Amino acid sequence: MSQSRNSLIVGIATIALIACLAAAGGFWLRYGGYGYGVLTRRGGSYWRSMRVDDPHLSPAIRLSLQNPQPPAIAGQLMWTTREPGFQTAELPVFVSGAKIDEILLTRIDPARFRFTVRNAPNGDLGIDQWEKRLPSSLLIVNGSYFGLKGYPDTPVRMNGVSAGPSKYAATAGAFVSRDGAAEIDDLHDLDWKIVLAHSSNAMVSYPLLIGEDGRTHVKSKSRWLANRTFIGEDVSGFIVVGTTREAFFTLDGLAQFLKASPLKLKTALNLDGGPIACQSVRVGAYHRKFYARWEVQVSGDQVRLLSWPFTKATWAMPMVLTVERGPSGACCFTKEEGATAPVPTERHADRTGGRPAHSGHLPTSSPRH
Repeated sequence: MSQSRNSLIVGIATIALIACLAAAGGFWLRYGGYGYGVLTRRGGSYWRSMRVDDPHLSPAIRLSLQNPQPPAIAGQLMWTTREPGFQTAELPVFVSGAKIDEILLTRIDPARFRFTVRNAPNGDLGIDQWEKRLPSSLLIVNGSYFGLKGYPDTPVRMNGVSAGPSKYAATAGAFVSRDGAAEIDDLHDLDWKIVLAHSSNAMVSYPLLIGEDGRTHVKSKSRWLANRTFIGEDVSGFIVVGTTREAFFTLDGLAQFLKASPLKLKTALNLDGGPIACQSVRVGAYHRKFYARWEVQVSGDQVRLLSWPFTKATWAMPMVLTVERGPSGACCFTKEEGATAPVPTERHADRTGGRPAHSGHLPTSSPRH
């Protein structure tokens, strides 16, 4: 009797072990190292349902969710030169005379500084870890979109090496840097493969907030709110990078705000947003570090707030754009600094002003970008 019972216990344990290994293998196949990095870093993520007036939402979000949404206007813009060709500012956002948000800005001369696109797909590098890995980077900010395994979800160039999908329907925009110059290219009438082929570092993203025609290019209205990051080119040929401190703006709202702002942008391109929209600026004694937090989906009077079990954890940033001294395209970086091998996949991204189709719809405690 005892031997039979022991055999039964061993059999059950073996079946359980096989099931666990199969589940772990399936998780790895779907999410790779990024998935395990997310689970250990923040415990996964999930959408938490609440009403539009829930106190867990920030005052800026609750104000933005009013119907109709109140208009926002820019406050005074004052650039501070940290060193020649590198300036910072904080642009206040006012609603009905009260400051409700702020855009953390950096303005860079591409003739003096170089831009580098980097990818760390293991989900282990947040803004703190990127700072330690890249002590000479003056600016670190999140980049374009990434897939379930942490690799680029749009075509990119990293020091002359192509990565991301090899087949891609791009009609929005691309940030491109080469030979001491950088710009935002409107891809409406351009082939992204040709545009990126002549670059040292570049990334396709969407939507295009302001096109070369001076108009806003967000084609659909959405009530999706998040910390936002954008990159633009102003009338002087400087590159302007901005991150919102709050989540007041929808994408079409941000586009309209930037067009009317004192930034004098010729073009502006949206980058990925939400809790990964972190930023670091380090120039001499000046250090500005920002940890993003917010992302909400809205339908009617119901809100879904993006949340995670380890509430004090900050998010990993698989795709980042960094700025170092020296003109664009002047030098390179190693794989250990954040490069990856090309990822030959095919992707047709949604350009409606949200994220890629799979993003944000993962089950509880699954990785999400």
